[in-house]
Amino acid sequence: MRGFSYLKKALHIRSSCSRLLVVSCISSGGLLVYAENVDNNEKIVERSRLDSKKRKKIVVLGTGWAGTSFLKDMDISSYDIEVVSPRNYFAFTPLLPSVTCGTVEARSVVEPVRNIIKKRNGEIQFWEAECLKIDPENHQVICRSTVENLVGENDFSLEYDHLVVAVGAQVNTFNTPGVVEHCHFLKEVEDAQKIRRTVIDCFEKAVLPGLSDEERKTNLHFVIVGGGPTGVEFAAELHDFVHEDLVKLYPSVKDLVKITVIQSGDHILNTFDERISCFAETKFQRDGIEVLTGCRVVRVSEHSVNMKVKSTGEYVVVPHGMVVWSTGVGTRPFVRDFMEEIGQGKRWILATDEWLRVKDCPDVYAIGDCTTVDQRKIMEDISTIFEAADTDRSGTLTIEEFQDVLEDIIIRYPQVELYLKSNHLFQVTELFKDSEGNEREEVDIEGFKLALSHVDSQMKSLPATAQVAAQQGSYLAGCFNRWEQCNANPEGPRLFGSAGRHAFRPFTYRHLGQFAPLGGSKAAAELPGDWVSMGRSTQWLWYSVYASKQVSWRTRILVVWDWTRRYIFGRDSSRI
Repeated sequence: MRGFSYLKKALHIRSSCSRLLVVSCISSGGLLVYAENVDNNEKIVERSRLDSKKRKKIVVLGTGWAGTSFLKDMDISSYDIEVVSPRNYFAFTPLLPSVTCGTVEARSVVEPVRNIIKKRNGEIQFWEAECLKIDPENHQVICRSTVENLVGENDFSLEYDHLVVAVGAQVNTFNTPGVVEHCHFLKEVEDAQKIRRTVIDCFEKAVLPGLSDEERKTNLHFVIVGGGPTGVEFAAELHDFVHEDLVKLYPSVKDLVKITVIQSGDHILNTFDERISCFAETKFQRDGIEVLTGCRVVRVSEHSVNMKVKSTGEYVVVPHGMVVWSTGVGTRPFVRDFMEEIGQGKRWILATDEWLRVKDCPDVYAIGDCTTVDQRKIMEDISTIFEAADTDRSGTLTIEEFQDVLEDIIIRYPQVELYLKSNHLFQVTELFKDSEGNEREEVDIEGFKLALSHVDSQMKSLPATAQVAAQQGSYLAGCFNRWEQCNANPEGPRLFGSAGRHAFRPFTYRHLGQFAPLGGSKAAAELPGDWVSMGRSTQWLWYSVYASKQVSWRTRILVVWDWTRRYIFGRDSSRI
């Protein structure tokens, strides 16, 4: 009885649980206790309702890398958060090329959004819908359900105090005729599944009786337009799929398969280190993958690709069985409409400041592939910086005065640090040297302008990668989590031209390296510190990094199992 009284007391204390089931084994048998707690339920609901009125509402558009990273790092105790996305899952997009050939199954690279927000005690609400319009004047977003043929209204609106736009980007076709009608894309899980079915269709059609060799060759010619990381990785995956699995299933056409990569630039993987680009081209040549550089696709039809060779101006027609278009990204239509409304209509992508705030639009933030950070040039503020640093108002700047503001300058204008590193300038005094290389103790305003005149040449746009999007989502969540603290005690760089400091440090991207799987159990990696790694060991490094970056243990286990299954049993060649 004493034990029973103790359990009753324990159950009474756990007021946050509506139901509690306790199973306890006692020496002679078992004891089952069930208790339902109804104490203070109405008070808790009322208190929660009153608290929600005080909290600011954040509406997040998108469940990609940026949006999911923001949600995972957000302290939701201070905000009401609502998420809108046409897909109710997060997709691990770097593995999409592997999904196209069955190396990894689609289920292994997705995590339901509701599983992610469930881990946050259900205080984040999710609506499966697409955003149609952003109304910044009224702080509203207009949305439409993606679920059709069911009763009820499809359109609805949400009000916000803060809006986070993380909708990613769509494929950029450059208005090339025939691309939308005849090409496959590789942006979504559904795209990867469609490519997988088409590859099998090409082989099934090619082995039918009655076809000529030319027709079989056309059906088995796979063309990839775009020599970036996605296009190169898909070409490598497809090559392995064909030569490790499909030739065993379709031996009669094994010598008719051809894979071609068309790249408008001079090299594939031109955003990587030159050593990796050359290694990839050499490996593709050895594997029999044709790489056509300096060629621009001008039209795509049902069975052919028309391209122009830049060096000669010649037009060439390439027959194909399937085309995968992977040439970059463009702005989504409703984001384009939003840009027109806020005066950014002449830009090619939505612009934010260094704190990821949409320019000229209060309370709206943008992260991920849908945006670019418009870094302010130091030469625009050079006179103000000089005046702030010249504390004795002498009209000249000493090395000591410059050093006093250098840290704030580097934080506010990160291109300064890049300039110093790229030019191997390890001492501030080296900036103050005259044209003949002589050191100076002080400089006037014109000398100061001359010393920093080339700094802005180091400014570069951030790449549209999962790594950038994830870091931006985490950074913005951190700002919201410390909103009151940092506004009371600013931690950012000083405000040149006025008193005080910025509340937050601006976003700074930290490049952690990038991988390029090249097939044949080989990969190339560009690592921090100008390190380059290539070969089989890099492939296993790629496996371990990508497995660790999965958002849950469920997907980690599934991905590792898929990789293991591939080596033991081969890939699945069914259309499913």
